Amino acid sequence: MKSTNNYLLPASSTEPGRAIPTDLLIGDRWREGGEGQRIDVINPSTGEVLGSVANATIKDGIESIEAASQAAAGWAATPPRKRAELLRACFERMVANSEWLAQLISLENGKALSDAKGEVLYAAEFFRWYAEEAVRLEGEISTSPSGANRIVVMYQPIGISLLITPWNFPAAMATRKIAPALAAGCTCILKPAEETPLTAYAVAQIMLEAGIPPGVVNVITTGDPAAVVKAMLHEGRIRKLSFTGSTEVGRLLLHEAADTIINCSMELGGNAPFLVLDDANIGDAVAGAMIAKMRNGGEACTAANRFYVQRGAYEEFTRQLVAKMEAVKLGDGISPNTGCGALINQAAVAKIESLVADAVKRGARVLLGGVAPSRPGFFYPPTVLKDVPAGSEILKQEIFGPVAVLVPFDSIDEAVALANDTEYGLVAYIYTSDLKTGLRVAERLESGMIALNRGLVSDAAAPFGGVKQSGLGREGSHHGIREFTEAKYIAVEW
Repeated sequence: MKSTNNYLLPASSTEPGRAIPTDLLIGDRWREGGEGQRIDVINPSTGEVLGSVANATIKDGIESIEAASQAAAGWAATPPRKRAELLRACFERMVANSEWLAQLISLENGKALSDAKGEVLYAAEFFRWYAEEAVRLEGEISTSPSGANRIVVMYQPIGISLLITPWNFPAAMATRKIAPALAAGCTCILKPAEETPLTAYAVAQIMLEAGIPPGVVNVITTGDPAAVVKAMLHEGRIRKLSFTGSTEVGRLLLHEAADTIINCSMELGGNAPFLVLDDANIGDAVAGAMIAKMRNGGEACTAANRFYVQRGAYEEFTRQLVAKMEAVKLGDGISPNTGCGALINQAAVAKIESLVADAVKRGARVLLGGVAPSRPGFFYPPTVLKDVPAGSEILKQEIFGPVAVLVPFDSIDEAVALANDTEYGLVAYIYTSDLKTGLRVAERLESGMIALNRGLVSDAAAPFGGVKQSGLGREGSHHGIREFTEAKYIAVEW
């Protein structure tokens, strides 16, 4: 099964050139879109075109459902151990190919190569985790309260799943959805973001090489996602929609899915608060802040947006954070010395410029950065804003860039109120030396995930997801596989 069109990944000092498929993967073949049109893929570090991928039409989307439908019965009947072995093979092959995959991610996403390498290993871990979960999808047997009957519950594959992923983690967001879907016995169609499609096709190629049967995983890219996805959701055979992206788009998809009552998982926007209490170890808090803020250059839904620091720790935390941020080297993502790569496009740069300008106009002080450099590509420097006033847009919106926003607070009650003053509730960060205080604050924060004295929450073994307008459902852990199953109750008497 060869692609008629390929992107040739340039050779490096350690890796040979690689041919990456750029056509749609539908069933047992790679193919052009129905109308033969292509979508350009841009390198954010240079602004230049890397290559192009096939542009799927509505007809192509429907045909991908047909391919998934034809493979569905056979894959659902595949023994869990066999599915597990195939997923394990995907893990091993992905790790073996991690170097060139990281280069590919860096080229089409712009992120620093070090971040890209971390993403590949994180993405591969979902294959390993769900290889283990595939054989542990246990049912239930219980006795009815009256004692007269038995209650048998079995978990069956929910059915054909449409998986829509964003550009910021093009490998990890794909495997976090594909792996549990396949482990549960579902076939799927992946629609990656048009900004970073090459990684999705590379992952699909790796999965086919690992032995995943044709039609179990299909991949389509389209320049008209609203029309193509709407048609697919209304076709009648999609039973699961798993989406990662903005809250705005998530709302639209929920409306479309409601017409045919499709089960939905939504991992949406965030506006993460980072709380530093007076008793925190400042060095540890700053180290955690750098991970929470600068992972992926701040282009993450889990990125710390609002740093609320208790007044006794405020000046020292600020001083140390500025020093650490200042040491981060801005540059082409593919360079091994780069600490902060390019943003995804010029619109992302313009958004951050607007948010920073609004905060400064209201009285915030720029301690570092604050001005986009004059160079090719889509760059914004590591930036620190101090004393950001209430009402600033940058406190309300997801920044999605390397900007740290500092606000002092006096009491813990004040900090909790500030942290919860958002429509989002994905993740929150707390630094304190008092575990009891940390846990009490964690209970009060309106967030699906809490990082207590840590700058990172992502883990394949943990339930990832938010509350309020940050989403529905959970990914990762054993919760993630249940999202792709239906509980069937069988009333039995014996």
